[in-house]
Amino acid sequence: MALINRDNYLDKLKSLRDKHIIKIITGVRRCGKSTLLELFRDYLVSTGVPSDRILAINFEDFDNYKYRDPSVLYEHIKKSISESGEMHYLLLDEIQQVQNFSEVIDSLFLKNNVDLYVTGSNANLLSSEIATLISGRYIEIEMLPLSFKEFVRASGNGESDLQKKYSDYITFGSFPFVNELNGDEALVKDYLTGIYNTIVLKDVMFRKNISDNMMLESVVGFLFDNIGNALSTKRIADIMTSSGRKIDVKTLEKYISALVDSFVLYKARRYNVKGGQILKTMEKYYGVDVGLRNLLLSSRSFDAGRILENVVYLELLRRGNKVFVGKINNLEVDFVCINQEGVSYYQVAATGRDETTLSRELSSLEAIRDHYPKTILTLDEDPDADYNGIRRVNALKWLLSK
Repeated sequence: MALINRDNYLDKLKSLRDKHIIKIITGVRRCGKSTLLELFRDYLVSTGVPSDRILAINFEDFDNYKYRDPSVLYEHIKKSISESGEMHYLLLDEIQQVQNFSEVIDSLFLKNNVDLYVTGSNANLLSSEIATLISGRYIEIEMLPLSFKEFVRASGNGESDLQKKYSDYITFGSFPFVNELNGDEALVKDYLTGIYNTIVLKDVMFRKNISDNMMLESVVGFLFDNIGNALSTKRIADIMTSSGRKIDVKTLEKYISALVDSFVLYKARRYNVKGGQILKTMEKYYGVDVGLRNLLLSSRSFDAGRILENVVYLELLRRGNKVFVGKINNLEVDFVCINQEGVSYYQVAATGRDETTLSRELSSLEAIRDHYPKTILTLDEDPDADYNGIRRVNALKWLLSK
């Protein structure tokens, strides 16, 4: 399999090299965490680091099963570290497979000649107990499957025929290995089914002690079918119960928490733009990969606008934003993004050519009285436009921009 460069994440690791802090890479299974460690290992070798000072262990490889015992792992690593004082690089993949791994990490962190990189496929990796133990000693790098820009690069032929590539991106999904399957729908379906089943069985049902597989799948299907819709857990439970899938709010919250912890779903909380407050109810949910959504829903729920909204949401996360759903008076702003540089606002629509749609999208942004950037993203292949400081741009070109 050809390695797909993940420059955005690789540059982060390079910038943190030799910094005395634990680098923890999190993300859904098969999003490219192991490949990122391979790319980083190649980078280290290219800078002159001898191979005997790089120790890489994948804990999902059965050959390394014995190292899931923390005592065995720690002794193995200790023997691999020389007393010369030269820096050793530890690349530990899927660390959550190791019992009491936080104690091993904490002990390794005490060594001055160890630079530590770990990956994990479950947000429980940084549960309150673990975060307390290594508090102030780690930085989390949240990894997602391929961005549209990475997908276009991996598919070859530059930026030609973007509409076709976007169609493939939202049809087959963004997991890196999908690019190796050359658009074979049957193979892609089998591959995504394997990913989904592994996540559900290993990261959701087993780790959260969930036994009702059919109800869990009903919850997943409902949330994927309602991406971009404002929902409360009570409303979800009521809708599911009325359709014959009875579930109480407490159980539903447990299931949703497990799906978010496993990076299958992302929750966008609501933000009062006027008051600057995060609201407690009516969140929106987005899927980690549109291909998984297609797998679960087939073609019965294609909505170009909401799918684009999902793609944009994930891209805003990739660009280092905290992303909220905005509320301004009685209007809604699709995304309020907050980062070190300030705030930005986005509306997302499949098309802005319809005057009614354009007026609705503009009205939400016009109600915001600050001077931060405001953008409407559509799939229209029209020239960029400006409406009194509110930009309307082509979403695909925006996805390819820096």
